[in-house]
Amino acid sequence: MIFDRYQLVYLNLIERVNCLYCSYANGLVAYVREIAARTEQYWCPIKHARRVVAAHEHYPKFADYGDAESYHQELARLRRELQDQHARDAQS
Repeated sequence: MIFDRYQLVYLNLIERVNCLYCSYANGLVAYVREIAARTEQYWCPIKHARRVVAAHEHYPKFADYGDAESYHQELARLRRELQDQHARDAQS
């Protein structure tokens, strides 16, 4: 979460409070979305049968709907990717 807009001197008190709220709400939603995306990649990395609007960044790597062979081949790799990402996140 990034809280910096409220420091702008040209904002009045109500606008500053609104900026704090928006920074918090958008940061929280982004955090929850990333957790859900990583959970989906670990447990169920299969694309949906219908087109997904505004899919998360992990989604394009998922196996196509109905492609059992690809799903079973890629599952271990996708889980390793998450473990590697977790290790990188822990270092930074």
